[in-house]
Formats: sequence, C-alpha cells, structure tokens
Amino acid sequence: MHEDPALPTRRLRAGTTLAPAQPAQRPMVTRESAALLVMTDLAEVKAATIHSSASLRQVERAMMHQGVRMLFVVNDVPTLEGLVTTTDLNDDKHMRLVQQRGLGYDDLTVADVMTPLSMLDAIDYQRMATATVGSVIATLQRYGRNHLLVVEGASEKLPGRVRGVLSRAQIERQLGAPIEVSEHANTFADIVRVVA
Repeated sequence: MHEDPALPTRRLRAGTTLAPAQPAQRPMVTRESAALLVMTDLAEVKAATIHSSASLRQVERAMMHQGVRMLFVVNDVPTLEGLVTTTDLNDDKHMRLVQQRGLGYDDLTVADVMTPLSMLDAIDYQRMATATVGSVIATLQRYGRNHLLVVEGASEKLPGRVRGVLSRAQIERQLGAPIEVSEHANTFADIVRVVA
C-alpha cells in the first residue's frame, strides 16, 4: 500500500491577511468573437433567483447585494416562473397597479411586475455555438433588450433548461465600448430570428 506524505505546515503570525477575491477576468472581445465568450454560463455561475412573493424592495436589495440587474423568478427550485429586471422595477406598470388597486409601492410583489415564463423565449445554445458577439449585439439592439436568455435541450416535447444569460452590461465591459440599445416593447419571441 502506497502512503502519501503529509504536507508541512506553518504557524500563522500576527499581520496575516486574507487574499482578496479576484473575479475571473473575461477576455476582451470584438464583434467577430464567438458569442459564447460573452455568455454567463449557468453551469458555472449560480443563477440569481427570487421568489414571486418577494416585495419590490426585496428585489432591489437582492439585485444590489448580488450585483445583477436581472433575477430569475423561482418558487419551486429549479422550475423557472419568469424573470424580473431593473427595467421592470422602473416601468410605469407598477405605478398603474398602485393606482388601480389602491395599494402602496411596498405592497407590490415580483408577481405583479415580472415577465412570466409564457412570455419568454430564448436563443438555442446550439445556435450560440456558431454565433458572433456582433449577432448578439444586433439582437439586443433590434429588440431593445438588456438581457437575452440561452436555452439548452429544448424541443417540442422537452422544456429544456436555461443554460446562460447574455447581458448588455457584461458585453460592454468585455468589448470596452458602450452599446446603444433603445428599450421598446417586444417579446423575446423575435430574438431567435435575428441569430438564426
């Protein structure tokens, strides 16, 4: 039987510090770079989630705490109910709800402002494997989106799973330049046609 040697240790001294976290640096990209280079892969990074009953104040705090502008709405892990973005929080929709229902802002929940699953479409992961960053930017711009979802394993019979997120802010950081996107009302349904 082979016995592995124990490693030597040392006593820590006063003044020992903790190494600061260094988030993985994503590579700089160009419009011609592979689209997968700008995708946040949920197989590697835990998805930021929130329950549909959370208040809008809780959403704001969760987004700030996690450093994101979009949360997946999940009531029964891992089943997706929809998503909520900073755009949803700043939209006129919640003000109309406040007036219609005679409620206060603090009475509104994620369920009141989120985009439900039935309104979400996503780019197929297989399509992303051959797409460019330029195609992703064109899609964001054409449909006035700050985020795009990427789905894997979906078919007529299988719902698949959300594999990734494309974020305008992340692409801007990696590209080193701003992306002009005019937000307007469209569903994600048309997004697939641009990348296809």
